[in-house]
Amino acid sequence: MTQKKQINWRNVTTIVSVAILVGTELIGMTWAAGWAIGGLLDLPPIFRILFEIVGGALGAVGLYYFVRAALKVEPLRG
Repeated sequence: MTQKKQINWRNVTTIVSVAILVGTELIGMTWAAGWAIGGLLDLPPIFRILFEIVGGALGAVGLYYFVRAALKVEPLRG
């Protein structure tokens, strides 16, 4: 019988904390960039909102890949 490795709560806490910190900054920065580009180009409100949504989505994708890379360095089990 194989036993599962125990959860390393220190690594879990580190990953969650860093994901919150980096996620807030990354999504906020990309959302603000979408807002700034929409305003700079003097686009209608609907296109500004679309730029903000696209920026936020790019930030979320970046956060996903960041967390995947962090989990390779700090495994949750073991």
